[in-house]
Amino acid sequence: MPASGLGEVEHLLEAAVTRDTVTRLSCPSCGSAHVAQVLGDNGGVSYVCTACGHSWS
Repeated sequence: MPASGLGEVEHLLEAAVTRDTVTRLSCPSCGSAHVAQVLGDNGGVSYVCTACGHSWS
């Protein structure tokens, strides 16, 4: 692969890692990153902290 192609791949990987870091959820109650995404009764999405049990949507 040409050097310019490798640079582009490295740039895309760096952007993906940065984006993943920014979108991580944390519990608004305790700040833990141990958050599960669950489907609500009405089909919506809710979140539950597996550390403290706090839930939100």
